[in-house]
Amino acid sequence: MVKKRPWGNARSAATLERYVDRLARSLAVVINILDPHVIVLGGGVSNIASLYARVPQRWDRYVFSDRVATRLLPAVHGDASGVRGAAWLWPATE
Repeated sequence: MVKKRPWGNARSAATLERYVDRLARSLAVVINILDPHVIVLGGGVSNIASLYARVPQRWDRYVFSDRVATRLLPAVHGDASGVRGAAWLWPATE
């Protein structure tokens, strides 16, 4: 018999919801200060596809402007973009 855990999907969904809200608040600060055209997410959490729709919907309430043109995009090379960039910085040996 498989024992069900009491926290299951409800707690996971609540954690993700808190993360979306906190990420939206954090990126709203960046938008308020810098007004970037694009914000690129990297790392393993950037693989959560729903972030790219949910976070911009949420940051609207935290941005001081009445119009936000900033786009939220995943890194071109996925969650390994940081590693790829670091590899390019490594000095070439001859």
